[in-house]
Amino acid sequence: MLAYLFGWLTKRTTLLLLLVVNALGTIYGFYWYGNQLAQTPWHFIPFVPDSPTASLFFVVVLVAFLMKKNVGLIEALAAVTLLKYGIWAVAMNTFQVMEGAPMHWQIIMLNLSHAGMALQALLFLPFMRIKAWHLGVALTWTVWNDVIDYVFGMHPWISRVIMPYIDQIGVFTFLLGLASVMLVYFLNVRKGAFRLNLP
Repeated sequence: MLAYLFGWLTKRTTLLLLLVVNALGTIYGFYWYGNQLAQTPWHFIPFVPDSPTASLFFVVVLVAFLMKKNVGLIEALAAVTLLKYGIWAVAMNTFQVMEGAPMHWQIIMLNLSHAGMALQALLFLPFMRIKAWHLGVALTWTVWNDVIDYVFGMHPWISRVIMPYIDQIGVFTFLLGLASVMLVYFLNVRKGAFRLNLP
């Protein structure tokens, strides 16, 4: 079963389909952030659109996979950010509904798409070739991103019903980033981690 799954994941048609889906999702993600980016100081802009940047990293990874190549640094950034922001978005959307925000189709769409981001990271981790220094760069990126978001106030716009919890959200986001880095370490970087070769 696992052999069939991993074999299907690396078929050229599957990679091309995922490339199209992630490219379109990335474009839509940057559009989603359009109003916030328009009000963001230029030097913070690279760190504001968290989810579309994560999927953009993965687009690069998929292009490399189609060429039967690995790009370890981008793979590390993609894996960590897909896990972190995929889980983060689902958690925040669910939290705001629990706090009284209305459940609508956009919440469902966002939860499904972001859960898919995290799932992609887990499914493709065995094919990634991430070194310790790659993961160190990804750790630096995610910590600095949190500093910009929650110290300088550039975090993604969230529902007003959960804004009173912004300090707790900042702590959760920071810890989620560390957990994502640790998960990538144990599933990929650590000696003896489960790895597969690209066909």
